[in-house]
Amino acid sequence: MTITEHKTVAEIVTENIKTAHIFKKHGIDFCCGGGISIKRVCVDKNIDFNILEKELSEVDQLLNNAYDYNSWDLNFLIDHIVNIHHTYVEENIPLLLQYSNKVAKVHGAHYKEVVTINTLFFEVAQELSTHMKKEEHILFPYIKELINAEKENTTPPLSHFGTIKNPIKMMEYEHESAGDILKEIAKLSNNYTPPEGACNTFKALYSKLNEFEQDLHQHIHLENNILHPKAVKLEQKINS
Repeated sequence: MTITEHKTVAEIVTENIKTAHIFKKHGIDFCCGGGISIKRVCVDKNIDFNILEKELSEVDQLLNNAYDYNSWDLNFLIDHIVNIHHTYVEENIPLLLQYSNKVAKVHGAHYKEVVTINTLFFEVAQELSTHMKKEEHILFPYIKELINAEKENTTPPLSHFGTIKNPIKMMEYEHESAGDILKEIAKLSNNYTPPEGACNTFKALYSKLNEFEQDLHQHIHLENNILHPKAVKLEQKINS
């Protein structure tokens, strides 16, 4: 997609609905006020055109590159999960809540499913926020202590939860719960397909929900299938 200063916000969003999230971040009205040119909106909002153009041009870059996660050091993997996936969830929940609240309010009378989607996303947002705090304050620090104990050949850390399998079991149960909610949202939204004639905010909501679900799948894969099994083996090795 080519971004020129003479293109309007509406034209760019029409070409690629994902750009709506960039405009939203900068406080640019892409829905009702989208007839303004990029050049004009940058002047009005005191935004550097080059920065905005770069963000818009890069909007289609994949969230996750094809890394060999299984070969990564566990410390590095944990930092990646927090810096990339936890940060993504924290940054996008407020945006998605804005979208879903607005769509439910404006279109809920004609599309009952968006009211349910709004309720479900609020639920999963709360669950994930609490879930990530538990990982960052309990599970991940303990795994890092195990890593250090092995490296320094010191006594393994004490925990109030017994074996690491206990918090891992809880985390994986919560992963399943969040995944189930997003599956229900996907079903209600016809796999994130907006109705014919939907406004740009409606389209942006479904596009961002789709992206959010994809990121969560990758996020959960890294924890359930790589981090957790290796952490269990590490604890067993240290305690043997």
